[in-house]
Amino acid sequence: MTFDVTSIFILLTVVMALFIWGRWRFDIVAFAALMVATVLGLVPADEAFMGFGHPATVTVAAVLIISRALSNSGVVDMLTNAIQPATRTNVTHISAFSGLAALLSAMMNNVGALALMMPAAIQSALNAKRSPATILMPLSFASILGGLVTLIGTPPNIIIATYRADSGDGPFTMFDFTPVGGLVALAGIAFVATIGWRLIPKERRSAASSMDLFDIENYVAEMNVGEKSKVVGRSFQELEKDIEEIDAILIGLARGNRFVLAARRDEVLHAGDVLLVEAAPDAIGKVADALKLTLPGTPEDEEEKEEVEGEKAPREDRLRRQDMTLVEAVVAQDSPLIGQTPASMRMRRRFSVNLLAVSRQGRPYRGRLRSFRFQVGDVLLLQGESDRLPDIVQQLGGLPLAPRKLQGGSRRLALLTVGLFAGAVAAAAVGLIGLPVAFGIAALAMVAFGAVRPREIYESVDWPIIVLLGAMIPIGTAMETSGAAELLAEWLIHATFGAPAVVTLTLLMVLTMCLSDIMNNAATALVMAPISVSVAQALDVNPDPFLMAVAIAASCAFLTPIGHQNNALILGPGGYKFSDYWRMGLPLEVLILIVSIPALLFFWPL
Repeated sequence: MTFDVTSIFILLTVVMALFIWGRWRFDIVAFAALMVATVLGLVPADEAFMGFGHPATVTVAAVLIISRALSNSGVVDMLTNAIQPATRTNVTHISAFSGLAALLSAMMNNVGALALMMPAAIQSALNAKRSPATILMPLSFASILGGLVTLIGTPPNIIIATYRADSGDGPFTMFDFTPVGGLVALAGIAFVATIGWRLIPKERRSAASSMDLFDIENYVAEMNVGEKSKVVGRSFQELEKDIEEIDAILIGLARGNRFVLAARRDEVLHAGDVLLVEAAPDAIGKVADALKLTLPGTPEDEEEKEEVEGEKAPREDRLRRQDMTLVEAVVAQDSPLIGQTPASMRMRRRFSVNLLAVSRQGRPYRGRLRSFRFQVGDVLLLQGESDRLPDIVQQLGGLPLAPRKLQGGSRRLALLTVGLFAGAVAAAAVGLIGLPVAFGIAALAMVAFGAVRPREIYESVDWPIIVLLGAMIPIGTAMETSGAAELLAEWLIHATFGAPAVVTLTLLMVLTMCLSDIMNNAATALVMAPISVSVAQALDVNPDPFLMAVAIAASCAFLTPIGHQNNALILGPGGYKFSDYWRMGLPLEVLILIVSIPALLFFWPL
């Protein structure tokens, strides 16, 4: 092997190991790999950043902005409301939501489609007295499958299409993916709706609602401030030190009809106030004794016990009084919270929000919240001012788990947004204009008509994915020019011992699926695309079925929660464990192989 081939193999091995390890963000790893490849001469210095202006990168960015416009316009909300009646049985419930998720994913980013549908799906499950776990995994898998149907459904399709263009055969068009991808999506949705959901462990399917995961009564205690209490005349700031010493957190106080967050650190406490303190059950009594506070329901407080229609008001209701509200949100893939703690983020001071509880993989966290380190898929219970909390959740990179309320005028905006999107697709389909330019114009028009606010333009783009694409595209080119892809293709062909090309095609799909289950699907497509073409050339067959096989397999990450962002998003709200995914995912991937290989050979003959 030459120096270039050896270097690219070592570099790719290290990059994939770092992707799988997950200690550092994949965009940082990819950019570092690009810099190393440039220094080693694998990528020419004047071509190092060509990936950031590549049509695939531009198209992905434009699709993400268009997805935000479709979200803001209320299109998804209207469609979701229309299928709510189809929840009488598990099969019809899952079929309706999964089918809609797949349809939306074919026309917009599949992560965005899931994020928009997840709140309505959870609410529908609770209304039907089913566990959210029953619907969320099928919904996630269906949204991934829907991305296989069109060019813009998922980044791997865009990558494969533009790679074909770079190789001189012209790009795949918008609906070239539909014949095979559509069959695979239909088969997959039929499976998850009829058989797949039954493979989810029974304890998950019988779990309580997501709100019950937090068990608020065991986390938040109300304590009455009497005349003799040590806290009278002291500020929140002075009191917090004493509270922390007992391993408790001060949330705020109720004073008549007014609620004051502890973020107002100079607020002075008076007799008659009701403090809300967050602590472990065994620490609540210590707080009350140390500060001479009385707990509601104790003999000392019997005469002062609050009555609401003859019964004590539920604690959750009292947490929502006046202009304060509670929001459940799941930590998304690009959240600034990931790897941080509430203390390091200074959530209370910077955002004026209380973190009341955290649930991970369906289990409430019982330790000290200020030292909890956030991960993708964690479900947070946040309290804050009603008019500000939705914006704060967005700043924190969270996805609310409550359905949105439709705004007035949404129907007109929805029709306008859909019309602009359809016009862009039609213009590209007939060859009037290139797809990246068509989507760029559509995105600009949506901003001009108010479907996307100017400040949302940059918020809409998943910048880690853009950096990943911009950095890995030149490395993929280096694999081809160095001869590394050709050498890997020869090894793959030798592994099949001279079997027919269809066997090599199947093995290529299996390897791509395995890679995609443990690292980012876009990175998988970038690595496997040049290998697939080299394999086809070595076998002297049409490279198109091999490229299509990589496109399908790179998106089929169903065995783990880390292979695809959608699987990570449902981990917390569904209360799943890491091992739950392969139960439904493994037979689904086998089914995809059974359906896709004959379809590829029929629509894209060797």
